[in-house]
Amino acid sequence: MWISTFAYYIYSIARNEMEVKKKRYFIFVFYYIVLAVILWFLPIDCVIENNFATRYTTGMSVFFTYGISAIAMTVIIGLLIIHLKNLKNQKYIPVFLFLIIGGVAIVVQIFNPQLLLMTYVETFICVIMYFTIENPDIKLMNQIALAKDHAEKANRAKSDFLSSMSHEIRTPLNAIVGFSEMIEYETEIEACKEDARDIIMASHNLLEIVNGILDISKIEANKMEIINKDYSLVSELENLSKLMIPRIGEKPIELVTNFAPDIPPTLHGDIGKIKQILTNLLTNAIKYTDAGRIDFKVKCVNDKNKCKLMFSVSDTGRGIKNEMIHSLFTKFNRLDEDKNSTIEGTGLGLAITKSLVEMMGGKIVVQSEYGIGSNFTVYLPQRITYTNYELEVNKIEENYNFSGYKVLIVDDNRLNLKVADKLLKKYKIDTTLVESGIECIKLIQSNKNFDLILMDDMMPKLKGTETLLKLKEMSDFHIKTVVLTANAFTGIREKYIQDGFDDYLSKPIEKTELLNILSKHLTKKDCSKNIVSNAVTVEMQVKEKYLNRKILIIDDNKLNIKVAYRILKPYGFLIEEVYSGKDGIEKVKNNRYDLIFMDYMMPEMDGIEALKNLKTLPNFKTPVVVLTADSVEGAREKFLRAGFDEYIAKPINKDVLDEVLAKIFRGQEF
Repeated sequence: MWISTFAYYIYSIARNEMEVKKKRYFIFVFYYIVLAVILWFLPIDCVIENNFATRYTTGMSVFFTYGISAIAMTVIIGLLIIHLKNLKNQKYIPVFLFLIIGGVAIVVQIFNPQLLLMTYVETFICVIMYFTIENPDIKLMNQIALAKDHAEKANRAKSDFLSSMSHEIRTPLNAIVGFSEMIEYETEIEACKEDARDIIMASHNLLEIVNGILDISKIEANKMEIINKDYSLVSELENLSKLMIPRIGEKPIELVTNFAPDIPPTLHGDIGKIKQILTNLLTNAIKYTDAGRIDFKVKCVNDKNKCKLMFSVSDTGRGIKNEMIHSLFTKFNRLDEDKNSTIEGTGLGLAITKSLVEMMGGKIVVQSEYGIGSNFTVYLPQRITYTNYELEVNKIEENYNFSGYKVLIVDDNRLNLKVADKLLKKYKIDTTLVESGIECIKLIQSNKNFDLILMDDMMPKLKGTETLLKLKEMSDFHIKTVVLTANAFTGIREKYIQDGFDDYLSKPIEKTELLNILSKHLTKKDCSKNIVSNAVTVEMQVKEKYLNRKILIIDDNKLNIKVAYRILKPYGFLIEEVYSGKDGIEKVKNNRYDLIFMDYMMPEMDGIEALKNLKTLPNFKTPVVVLTADSVEGAREKFLRAGFDEYIAKPINKDVLDEVLAKIFRGQEF
């Protein structure tokens, strides 16, 4: 019984199970009862020799005991072999002592049964155990040593984190402060614009760092919420792809998108988190790819009202070593940091990505070959919902019918040709596809007639700009030519127009931009349906819709008001400002406004309290949008419940502002 219990003890410490589960108590009690019953019925002989000088027991009962002991010791040896690392680390000396001394004692006792050595061995092992393992003081010392080790590791992690954050935060701050000071003394307007663009880029980098730290803290505190709503995935993917282009900058990288045609028009899920996941993956691909291409593919498997999405981001970048993939999703960890020291980042992006994917019931898979590239695949389940969203989009597109027009598409990438061809075929356009500038020139020389040419610039042998120059050398060449390129950094449109192109269309192709290009340049013939002959630009539509509408900004911070004023002014609004909730209420009493932007954190009267007071005013129906730095998960829902019509987080994102303004003023007339 002692050896059996000791074997179970070894099993427990090897598995770090220091408490016996209730079920095992009953198993042990049953085991001991069975042993006792067997021993009770097995024969036993008492041997007395040398006139009572030697006395011992023998028989089946004794041999059965030896057998059980041998099995228990075999189990102990097996556990030692399997869990040697754990036992060695925890310095369980009694285990080894028992095997050595106990083994010798058993052999001696088999041949000299009168020597009851095992009793002494078991007692000795118990004493040793008390002074090495089970002594409360020893346990306390071990716990203190363990706690000290954890504290030192935590302190090192904190120091490393603070050092990393200091570097990451100060890098964009240095740019913001430095370029801001230069603008103050700069005399040339173009230089000021260039500095301003650098400030904007650095500000976005800083915002990403802060958001990453906030997100990881919310995840660890279990306060990150999944907020599901209906959304159109394809339009969101197209917008996201467009936002990635400026991040590529001047790197010779081509972003190739391929979205499955069977993606449902409307899905139900947290599109905000999905965009965050994809942004992290695409941003990483751009960061760690110096040249080549990034493939962004989305496929789906639809089953009744369920949709399993598969997002894939592949790159031809630096790749990841096999031994480092397991630590890829560790917080504050950056792989090959010595080689990637020039690349900004906190090491939080992939940790956040994995957490968000798992929170939404999905999984993420990584495949990589060092020096060749990487592929990240995310699987996410979503629910299919059916709304009129796609029907409305289709109605808009039905107004555009360019049947009878011929368009030549020139691109060295077959996948890009396929995408452009599919988009143009929707508008009944007759398309011709060629894979090089040389083929394009041959077609034009053979008197092939086209109404429009869409031409890539980054092509081997003959670039798009070089092809256009050769075409313009022909005396009878008058075809409108639009550059179709992944180059989307600031000023590139103007550069291509200076090079001779008639217009500019960036990849990935956005439907609204494509329609603007087509309606602008394909207007020589009569079409079967009404086509807008001169595309109205987005800026003109905005000015016409918002011109002279009165806006009130309520914020206690003058700098915040200045920022909001500068962002809203280009829309054509008439803007007034006040610096407290009380002053805002007084303004509204004496004036009529079309929209109010109000901060939340204000002294004396916060935004929610001010809103409640505004709603007590007679005939108050002005939409009120909260403009706040409170951007934690669930903040939007909190402010909407409080009565605000919409929510915008600081710093103001222009795309979000456009969406809010479009929603607020939808269908309104003067």
